[in-house]
Amino acid sequence: MIRTLLGMLAVLIVAGSAAAGPLDGPGATKALTCSACHGAAGQSPSNTIPHLAGILPAYFKKAIEDYATGKRTSPEMEPYAKMVRVLGVDEVAAYFAAQTRQPGPARGDAATLERGRQAAAQCALCHGPDGRGDPAKVIPDLRGQPSGYLRSQMLLFKTDKRSPGDPNLKAVKALMATIPDETFDDLAAYFSSQK
Repeated sequence: MIRTLLGMLAVLIVAGSAAAGPLDGPGATKALTCSACHGAAGQSPSNTIPHLAGILPAYFKKAIEDYATGKRTSPEMEPYAKMVRVLGVDEVAAYFAAQTRQPGPARGDAATLERGRQAAAQCALCHGPDGRGDPAKVIPDLRGQPSGYLRSQMLLFKTDKRSPGDPNLKAVKALMATIPDETFDDLAAYFSSQK
């Protein structure tokens, strides 16, 4: 009888740890609302909405603060950003940072990707040659982000509609102003294809 009970207890312990999923980590329940748009565990199902999986916590926290205060304008994101601040931005940021980004399929033919790789040289100073970013400077990792999202953000930078007046973004906005719009397709396809 005791052996049977101990055996059942061992099975429950093993089964309990094996059954852990993306909603079992710290901050998961607080991040659940984000999944409606950003996908389960931050894996965006959309070409125009970013992955949050694997995001740099400091970058996530800055984005949430900017959305919540209206510094980065988005009627869709502002109320959710305010909610994340109330729920606990540190826990939500840690949860998404702990998830592994699963990039979608590359969008673009070989010529597009090669043009993007060549054009990315001008982005390498901040984001690195493959778009890895720089955590020490809170520069985000672009690798594997949806190409439609990347393209739209470049256009927002170019037209000064992303975080208008933010002095930290002055250099990137000046750079984007020099890049032809059609090159954004190539850059977005290239960075999206990087793993």
